[in-house]
Amino acid sequence: MSAAKKGILYFSPQEKKDLIISWLTLSLAFAIMINPVFFNITNLLVSFPIALIAVGTGFVLHELAHREAAKYYGFHSEYRAWYQGLVFAVALAIISQGTFIFAAPGATYFFAENVSTKQNGIISLAGPLTNLVLGIILMITATMFKGDFLQIVFSLAGQINFFFALFNLLPVLMLDGSKVFAWNKIIWAAFFGISAVFVFLPGLFF
Repeated sequence: MSAAKKGILYFSPQEKKDLIISWLTLSLAFAIMINPVFFNITNLLVSFPIALIAVGTGFVLHELAHREAAKYYGFHSEYRAWYQGLVFAVALAIISQGTFIFAAPGATYFFAENVSTKQNGIISLAGPLTNLVLGIILMITATMFKGDFLQIVFSLAGQINFFFALFNLLPVLMLDGSKVFAWNKIIWAAFFGISAVFVFLPGLFF
């Protein structure tokens, strides 16, 4: 069976290693954002598990969406970590005291020839679109646990998914937004606008 046809649960050893390292490191950065008192171990013991859940949905499923979209077109695709970006994410979270996160821990690469702008755009949009759908589901779930600790968990996970969507849709080189923008500017503007509203005005909907 070719690599492009293997199931969603298949990961090469390198891909599995890179995903786990990226997940844990990015979770630490978001744990600092959730509770910026970095050297307070008690606070981190609370915020880190929440960040693991949030990043587990926001980051891991985002990358898997890219990979499966690429496989749909018959392209071999795997995630690779950007270790300098991971270090920078944690360092920036500490320096900014959790006010800013650099969420570019790596990328899902696909290997193919004669890839059209449309194919590249759709593959790139798959990740942020997944974040938006997950964010909506998580925020709706949060409303079912009013006054409960689970409301905080699901709400933060939803907000982080919206942040992932907005950040990745920035029309900046290397981010998904640049490829979606190159493919279809109207579609890019629509999803970027939706992401921005959910990030900055979530109270209008949830």
